[in-house]
Order: sequence, then C-alpha cells, then structure tokens
Amino acid sequence: SHNLPPGLEYLNQLDQIIIHQQVELLEAILGTETSSKYEIKNHLGQRVYFAVEENGCFDRKLCSPIRSFTIRIADNAGREVIRVIRPLRCTSCCFPCFLQELEVQSPPGTIAGYVVQNWDPFLPKFTIQNQSKEDVLKIIGPYATCGCFEDVDFEVKALNEMTTIGKISKYWSGFVNNVFTNTANFGIEVPVDLDVRIKAVMIGACFLIDLMFFENSLDGL
Repeated sequence: SHNLPPGLEYLNQLDQIIIHQQVELLEAILGTETSSKYEIKNHLGQRVYFAVEENGCFDRKLCSPIRSFTIRIADNAGREVIRVIRPLRCTSCCFPCFLQELEVQSPPGTIAGYVVQNWDPFLPKFTIQNQSKEDVLKIIGPYATCGCFEDVDFEVKALNEMTTIGKISKYWSGFVNNVFTNTANFGIEVPVDLDVRIKAVMIGACFLIDLMFFENSLDGL
C-alpha cells in the first residue's frame, strides 16, 4: 500500500464504486446548468470521495456535452487525490482523428492513465490506457443508450474484446428524477485486484460516458 498514490489506498479494497450526482436547487427549479458536483461511494453507500467540475459558463451553455472540464476529486479530509482533465474535442464518428481523450492524474500533476475514444460506426468504444499510454482494457457500450426504463451497461473487457471483467452502469432512477433534475447515478464494477490507478481512470471514464451519452437525455424515457 505504501507504493500507492496518496489517497487511493481505499480504492485498493473496492470492486464496486457508486457515483451520484448532487442536485443543485437552482438547476432543479429553473433548469439552469450549474457546475456538477458528485459523491463517490462504496457499495454500502458510504462516501469515499467527492468531486467538483470546473469550467466556464460559456463552456456549459454552448458546448454542453462536448465541453472541456477539469474535475477535482477530493477525499473526506478535503485533500485532492484525483484530477480528471477533458479538453474540447469532437464526438462525431465523421472526425475519427479528433475523438475524445481524457487524462486522469493521481496525485494531481502525475499521470495515472488515459481514456481514449475509439472510432466505430455503430458502438461506443473506448480504450483505457496506463500512464505510459499502453492499452490495458476496453470499454464497449450498447448500440442504443436511451435505457427505456432500465439500466444501461457499458462492458469492461480485456483487450481481445472477448472477456468481460466488469461494467460501468447508468442506473435508471425514475421518471421524476430524470425529467426534472437529470441527475447521474452510475456504478462501476471491476476486479478488486485491479491496479488502483486504473480504477481511478475508470472513474474518469464514467464522467466522460455521462457527458457524452446522458447529459442532455431523458435517461430512459
């Protein structure tokens, strides 16, 4: 454990991570976009980290799902332990040379890994890379991400894309929650012995998937 990035020791024990977006009152009442805030919990619902998105009002209003951002993730003592950085890039399959790439740092300033979108005409596909940009895992989503009153699963696979080792799930949380607040509730399931740096990168992948596929949707309606 002494070789782990400071603040990630707790991830060493987890095989399930829950990410819950907190609802801002102004956003719930007026539909006005505010900076996203999240609680990151274990499978018992105990908060492990909290996260805050940083970007400008211009980015949120005009660029929304493709906006650049920095998400700072802190532990319960308020110490920043993970930083997720997303530059402004394209999401269209018509521009395969400028697709999404997200950088995860832990501790801040030290690369933990990357999430790289892969071109595919039909399915959402991503590669998880380590700090040396070596491919580690694949994430493959479904053809349709609307949900239709059920969870939406993005499978975490080995590099051969044949073996499934986990998943990132968007939980459908009900009509009222989806229509009036559009909050995100995600679960990450990975092997407990997965490198904690890659677990941190999986948290970053979860934020990216949320913004790309669920930011402006009714999430299951």
